[in-house]
Amino acid sequence: MHILLVTSEATPFAKTGGLADVCGALPLELARLGQRVTVIMPAYRSALECGQQVTSTDVRFSIPIGSKVVEGGLLASRMPAANVPVYLVQNDDYYDRPSLYGERGKDYIDNCERFVFFCRAVLESIRQLELQVDVIHAHDWQTGLVPTYLKIEYRGVPRYEHITSLLTVHNLAYQGQFWHWDMALTGLDWKYFNWQQMEFFGNLSLLKTGLVFADAINTVSPRYAEEIQGAEQGCGLEGVLQQRRDLLRGIVNGVDYQQWDPASDPHLPVQFDRQRVAVGKAACKAALQRELELPERPDVPLVSFIGRLSEQKGIDLILAVLGDWVEKVDLQWVILGTGDPKYHAALAKLAELYPKRVAVRLEFCEPLAHRIEAGSDIFLMPSRFEPCGLNQLYSLRFGTVPVVRETGGLADTIVNTMPETLEARTATGFSFREYRSAALAEALKRACEAYRQPAVWSQLIATGMSQDWSWSRSAKQYVSLYESTVKRMRQTVRS
Repeated sequence: MHILLVTSEATPFAKTGGLADVCGALPLELARLGQRVTVIMPAYRSALECGQQVTSTDVRFSIPIGSKVVEGGLLASRMPAANVPVYLVQNDDYYDRPSLYGERGKDYIDNCERFVFFCRAVLESIRQLELQVDVIHAHDWQTGLVPTYLKIEYRGVPRYEHITSLLTVHNLAYQGQFWHWDMALTGLDWKYFNWQQMEFFGNLSLLKTGLVFADAINTVSPRYAEEIQGAEQGCGLEGVLQQRRDLLRGIVNGVDYQQWDPASDPHLPVQFDRQRVAVGKAACKAALQRELELPERPDVPLVSFIGRLSEQKGIDLILAVLGDWVEKVDLQWVILGTGDPKYHAALAKLAELYPKRVAVRLEFCEPLAHRIEAGSDIFLMPSRFEPCGLNQLYSLRFGTVPVVRETGGLADTIVNTMPETLEARTATGFSFREYRSAALAEALKRACEAYRQPAVWSQLIATGMSQDWSWSRSAKQYVSLYESTVKRMRQTVRS
């Protein structure tokens, strides 16, 4: 099959979050499985300055945007160390900007126009590049119009008639909502601006549009695929997802084990694998304590959190437990991340008051994140919601035991430690259900009790490190989804 992967970001060309990691790693694994893959994304300033070779092409297009026509073209590059072509949709007025979606905390006012242009350019590129595409794999709201144009404007057009579309939702909370007059920018008939298709409480929603018109939908974990069909996490789109539930799947994101492998990680003071985990983690823990100016104590559990300091990530629960435990329970706490200023202030105050127990770094530092994963004993992810989550998977690989809330991808990837899961040797961490600080405290208490039992703790680490959450695993599931979608759509056409 030929898969055209359409995305607004992909490493190393442009990144704001996990979407880029997925769209940078998945094409490589698909290619290793023998699939033909092409990636297309905007030619952001960062994409042109990322260090990858970029060349011009002869492809030019004139895109209707409302009442005007906008010119653009294609640049060509490749994924690093792989035979995967990458095409960059160029229009400097839209994409030659300091950031991808906005600046100083505000979205660019013309984001709808920018991604209308991108989606139309993607479909025009298929014709001009003479691509024989089987599946368009679109990602998030920025690409929501691709399956829509494919269904409405390219239906029956030669080269397009057999193309099927898959839309992956990485986080349903980001929906690409714009005021209703932006409907005119799409060039689509206003008849589609109705509550069943493109309209969302009076606004234009590009994510809803994609969900309605895509041939298949998936999200980044099976549990999240279930959760977004309910009112609590459906973000107002649960009705659409319920209607299309037969076409909705969940596939857990993979981990790049070349970057996240303690046996070869260049950021660690001591590298280790499953056979050397006890000595390696002890050395990494001691080095981390020295680096963060915590007392070098091998006996005390070191508890960590890395991520966005927001309520979605459960930082309010962590603060409640930390504030209650810091004087009562002999633990060390490490927090790395940025986010809401109120959480910055609260964490900084605790670090100031308890410098021997709390280390806080209000920044994002990739090398330090690796050293924290390697040096910690327990990793916290008490998220309010979590479509997939990656840090719990990094923790498993690095022999660090996760404590998570049972939601989304966290529920799909972490097996709660109980007598029966210990006996079956399937336990990999500790989980809780209710979004309450008391529930987190109880799960963390159980983890600390297990830490005092060397045989149990060693078993948890060994089971966690033996897990396979690689992109190879996930890519095989995507190939199966592509194949079933193509088969179903071609049977529909024949009938």
